[in-house]
Amino acid sequence: MAPLRFSANVSWLFPELPSLPARLRAAGSSGFEAAEVGWPYGEPPEALARTAQEVGLQLVLINTPPGDREKGEMGLGAVPGRQAAFRDGLEQAVVYAKALGCPRIHLMAGRVPQGADRAAVRDEMDTVFLENLRHAAGVLAQGELYSRILPGARRTLWGCWSPSTPASRTPAAAILEKVGRPNLQLQMDIFHWQIMDGNLTGNIREFLPLVGHVQVAQVPGRGEPGSPGELNFPYLFQLLEDEGYKGFVGCEYQPRGDTVEGLSWLRSYWDKRGRPQSGQ
Repeated sequence: MAPLRFSANVSWLFPELPSLPARLRAAGSSGFEAAEVGWPYGEPPEALARTAQEVGLQLVLINTPPGDREKGEMGLGAVPGRQAAFRDGLEQAVVYAKALGCPRIHLMAGRVPQGADRAAVRDEMDTVFLENLRHAAGVLAQGELYSRILPGARRTLWGCWSPSTPASRTPAAAILEKVGRPNLQLQMDIFHWQIMDGNLTGNIREFLPLVGHVQVAQVPGRGEPGSPGELNFPYLFQLLEDEGYKGFVGCEYQPRGDTVEGLSWLRSYWDKRGRPQSGQ
């Protein structure tokens, strides 16, 4: 069983540093070999790529643009009337992914539009999301890129939309079946999955074959895995290893104090399990 590979989400970690290039340098200095960025679009992609190369970081994940944040948008993939904006954002994400050498793009579904009734717009949002996912999968396949979808937890992302599905199926897994494209995979954010459904052992064992990326944070405070909370991360990391997970584990959490000091949990993991060999 190979040790897990961790990536620093520099949209969350090192918040004391003002820029993404500075955060990438800090991630490299902290021992990470990979990083992910929620929204890199405020920086020229060439500058980010240059910094990552200088510090020896592989960029492994970015999100599609969020849309109009001032209007409460948090992704556009399922938002009626915003199909053109989603596709424009997808093209921008592809440009960044290629420049960064980043193989994965998280396709953000978005929120129920402000003022709309969730039940009234559910069917339309289902249809829009499926159409946009099929379009995105085709676009990304041309560049040998992979896409991810993540079911958001309504407790933490108010108004976040999730697709309708039979009760026996995780919504995002049902979407994968409907789209039927091999380059569309699940993103398993353990923080959200615990809040939405719990049963992490069963869900990891059942859905891990569909998962292309994992993210971690403690519940309920979204702190680092070493902080107090509901989740036993040594157990979960061992489970991921036992189940043969080969992707990256993204550190998408809010540091409770100094980011570097808060990485003691990761240093302990590396001391126990070692670090993956390059290319593993």
